[in-house]
Amino acid sequence: MIAVVGGGITGLALGWHLERLGMEYAVFEAQPRVGGVVRTGTVDGHVLDRGPQRLRLTPAMASLVADLGLSDRLITAPDGLRLHVYRGGRLHPVPTSATELLRTTALSPGARLRLLVEPLTRGVERGEHVAEYFERKVGREVYRTLVAPLYGGLYGTDPASMDVEVALLPLLRRLGVRRSLLMCFLRGTRGPGAPAVSFRDGMEELPRALARALPGRVHTGSPVRSLARRGAGWRLDVGGAAIDAREVVVTTPPAPTGRLLTDAAPELGAAASRLRTNCIGVVHLHARTQLQGLGFQVSHQEADRTLRGVTFNDALFGRTGVYTAYLGAGTDGPAGGPDDDALASTAVSRFRACTGYESRPLAVARAWMPAWDRTWRGLHDVPMPPGLHVAANWWSRPGLAGRLAEAESLARRLAAGAPTAAHGRVA
Repeated sequence: MIAVVGGGITGLALGWHLERLGMEYAVFEAQPRVGGVVRTGTVDGHVLDRGPQRLRLTPAMASLVADLGLSDRLITAPDGLRLHVYRGGRLHPVPTSATELLRTTALSPGARLRLLVEPLTRGVERGEHVAEYFERKVGREVYRTLVAPLYGGLYGTDPASMDVEVALLPLLRRLGVRRSLLMCFLRGTRGPGAPAVSFRDGMEELPRALARALPGRVHTGSPVRSLARRGAGWRLDVGGAAIDAREVVVTTPPAPTGRLLTDAAPELGAAASRLRTNCIGVVHLHARTQLQGLGFQVSHQEADRTLRGVTFNDALFGRTGVYTAYLGAGTDGPAGGPDDDALASTAVSRFRACTGYESRPLAVARAWMPAWDRTWRGLHDVPMPPGLHVAANWWSRPGLAGRLAEAESLARRLAAGAPTAAHGRVA
């Protein structure tokens, strides 16, 4: 039997693929609900996603959605919606082509000219931070205006603290970047990507449907309290009951993973416990506006970057009047950070400053994102006991599409009895 610890999107997707491969498994989730960071609620009749706001309907995702019977539940964002960057008192469309990049009003003429020498600059240098790499490649203004808010917004952290080897090098390899970012950008502007979608009742429809498709396999309210080697397999204490498993897959966040592995895999447990996370304030606002687009990120050229960015749920999926604001709320938890009222007040004032529109808060939540700083180096070459595996957004390939891809790959390796990574994280 394969024991999957955690009923977030990774654990559920892994269960889905193990089910299709005819494997014996069980998914154990400590909370009374599944989904992990994929959470949806309703306030005053408004559907509010407190985690991911959308996903990309890649072929693999479309196949899963169809198999789960959710195709008629999809809401697809209108074509042509643009992402913006806020700089100098206005919203500028993010360039999506070479012509737009060389004409954008978000950059000065000097910054645009500086881009022309990017293909002549060196590639990744080990030991540098992500910010150092991008500034060296595209210049300080382009980095601070476009790259920092967009790349940092993707990961919910500041590239100035992100380690290039753990946070960027794997991505560059997947994109096929050898030396020039500009050449990669030009290759990637040939056509539209997978459409952005959500579901009628929000993103949590996806994990709920996955759990329904695995009857008797997903156990909520079942915390795994300890894990110990037993013969050739493992014994888990699940809510006071002893469960034996041949293989164990841990899909939980860094802190609970570290606690669980303290005895079973002490080096890995210690490394996971040292990982830093950033707390992001998620404030849902209600406003009547004429804003169109995906949303905006705030340029690092701005003096006040308390507001990191805003998603336009109104334009994206017809969530009338709903906007999701993201604010920095501290590191490693809410202790010492702003309370809910302070976050809401800041979101309202900064939304007004950036868009000119008044708003009122609907709800406040928090999300914790991997910092992807040098604490992640501690995961390299950490010994992994036989039959123990880690699969999570902090381990490899963040994002919902990345979670599904890792789950399918791991399920196939488990079914084939093939060894997985014996040391360290997967890039």
